[in-house]
Amino acid sequence: QVQLVESGGGLVQAGGSLRLSCVMSGRTFWNTNMGWFRQAPGKEREFVAGIKRLSGSTEYADSVKGRFTISRDNAKITVLLQMNSLKPEDTAVYYCAAGTAWPPNTYWGQGTQVTVSS
Repeated sequence: QVQLVESGGGLVQAGGSLRLSCVMSGRTFWNTNMGWFRQAPGKEREFVAGIKRLSGSTEYADSVKGRFTISRDNAKITVLLQMNSLKPEDTAVYYCAAGTAWPPNTYWGQGTQVTVSS
């Protein structure tokens, strides 16, 4: 059974930084696409960033390009999301996602709250 466990959310002032982590178990990590999505109150879940399983190439939503960085550590079966220059509109529940599709959407974590105050 695949499990994704996120950590690192919290409350931060605008302009600050947070780093989210997601540890995966139950599946071969190096062969799995990984990504982050977010969902703000009253809005649909949206893709934030993703990193591919073999090439390690990355993709970002336009709204976070230049501010967020996704990376993966295959040895630690972990995917990270470094978030800098945070804005109030980044406030949302952030979900880790995994799978073979692109963007990954088969397996989901429980979500971690990120709140950016102005």
